[in-house]
Amino acid sequence: MRLLDLTLSGPAENLALDEALLEQVDSDRSADEVLRLWESPEPIVIVGRSTRVAQEVRIDACHQQSVPILRRTSGGAAIVAGPGCLMFAVVLSLRLRPELTMIDRAHQFVSDRMTEALRPLVEEIAAEGTSDLAIDGRKVSGNSIRVKRWAILYHGTLLYDFPLETIGRYLQTPPRQPDYRAGRSHNTFVANLPTSAVSLRRRLVETWQADQALDNWPRDRTEELVKTRYSTKEWNEKR
Repeated sequence: MRLLDLTLSGPAENLALDEALLEQVDSDRSADEVLRLWESPEPIVIVGRSTRVAQEVRIDACHQQSVPILRRTSGGAAIVAGPGCLMFAVVLSLRLRPELTMIDRAHQFVSDRMTEALRPLVEEIAAEGTSDLAIDGRKVSGNSIRVKRWAILYHGTLLYDFPLETIGRYLQTPPRQPDYRAGRSHNTFVANLPTSAVSLRRRLVETWQADQALDNWPRDRTEELVKTRYSTKEWNEKR
């Protein structure tokens, strides 16, 4: 697996790069699987592909604080990211792993790898809900998936030093909740991993065996996706 530890200049560019990597692995038989790591230098709200923004996001609060609201290519609920939240993405080949065409198998596979990576740092880490990771029932990682014909993008968050109060500031209570949340507010439902970004990066790289740098990442396609999708109101505000 190749490693791309790269944060681009803005939120639109960073979301576009995840999709461009998915397209690259999907279309090119010779393309290697990829582990990508990045961290937004500013607070951002990222909604799911089918999210109704007004249902899940405190739009006025975001506008007042100049927090951008962008839409990702995968499903799931809205999240807040920023400093203290390590973002990860794995792009997996369905030519190499045809069993992952079954969504539940894909969730299980990535969840097992992520708990394997994190358990030496946090023994209590456990899978919860459809695709969350939690410590003692408090969510520290939320994840989502996008499937194409020959590849899947599985990406998510790892909270380690995040100002948790900002989640409730910018997000409403989600309309759909996993059972283990039990109606808790954002502040009592989420938590930070008791570790550092350096340790998280090291464990992810080791566990995913991402031992070679990805040099030929899809720059042109990333730029095109920014222009045609991720920087447009039509995409970000479509629901």
